[in-house]
Amino acid sequence: MAELRPDRIETLLLTAVSHGASDVHIVVGHQPLFRIDGKLVEVETEAILTPQDTHDLVMSMLNPEQERKFSQERELDFAYAVKQTARFRVNAHWERGYVGMVARIVNANPPTMEQIGLSQQAVIELTRMRQGLVLLTGPTGCGKSTSLAAMVEQINRERKAHIVTLEDPVEFLFTSKESIIRQRELHRDFLSFAEALKHIVRQDPNVIMVGEMRDLETIAAALTVAETGHLVFATLHTNGSAETIDRVIDVFPPFQQHQIRLQLSLELRAVISQVLLPGISGGRVAAREIMMNTPAVSNLIRENKVAQLQTVMQTSAQEDMVTLDQDIKRLYQERQISRDVARVYMENPELLP
Repeated sequence: MAELRPDRIETLLLTAVSHGASDVHIVVGHQPLFRIDGKLVEVETEAILTPQDTHDLVMSMLNPEQERKFSQERELDFAYAVKQTARFRVNAHWERGYVGMVARIVNANPPTMEQIGLSQQAVIELTRMRQGLVLLTGPTGCGKSTSLAAMVEQINRERKAHIVTLEDPVEFLFTSKESIIRQRELHRDFLSFAEALKHIVRQDPNVIMVGEMRDLETIAAALTVAETGHLVFATLHTNGSAETIDRVIDVFPPFQQHQIRLQLSLELRAVISQVLLPGISGGRVAAREIMMNTPAVSNLIRENKVAQLQTVMQTSAQEDMVTLDQDIKRLYQERQISRDVARVYMENPELLP
């Protein structure tokens, strides 16, 4: 078994890219692991990692400032590039006194909406709006950042707009086309999402991308910015449209929730929730629930009848709305996923033919 030296990290990361992996795991007591098609696979040509191995591998990726911060805070999120050919979103952390790492592979260039199957006309129209809030949601690793980047790239290709992104860390690298794009990174270019959003209106933006709405202050600031004539795209770690609406409202104290419901009912444009499913031919396929903020949806949000949103989506196909079960059923009928996979991920698998 080959000894894993600190200078092997870039080779290891590039090997992961060549094998079509989505993530690289560095853990004490294991060989390096790649996540391929959703499954963790040990790299059998590499040695089992010792505490010194993982420490040296991770530290070889950090600059002195990052080392200092990692030592103090015991967690670090950062972007890492290898020879201008591959980019990674990295989380370094401590576990039982040992250093560990997970690196998510990201494409340097953003995809198009067509390439990721997000080409419904109503969704494309969201990128042409002048103001409002568009939320992309789902569990960690479901491709929210990729979908968000594709929508921003659609604007970049079509509109003469000023786009500002607030990210942690910067992932996809945009090249200004029709639009001007400024990409700002947490801790390097701004100190918090909430503070950056408070000052962003003075930067004359048309479109703002918020990497993640993590707290009350950020959610409140994003709603206010959308209300003042800007188009805001943001992500949340929620599953489904109803849970997303509840999460946004419930983060506020009770005396504010009526106001937030009203604000959200007016400023929300859509919620797109997605999961990645194992595909029949390998790889993973995105299944998406799409809720557009029609008058009926807006009324349900305002009147705190979020439980009825599912029924509205089920009967609003003409407005390009679709529930997750309906989209999974479509993927099965198109032979993109197996029946077994569809049954596992559907809430009501009896809907399958």
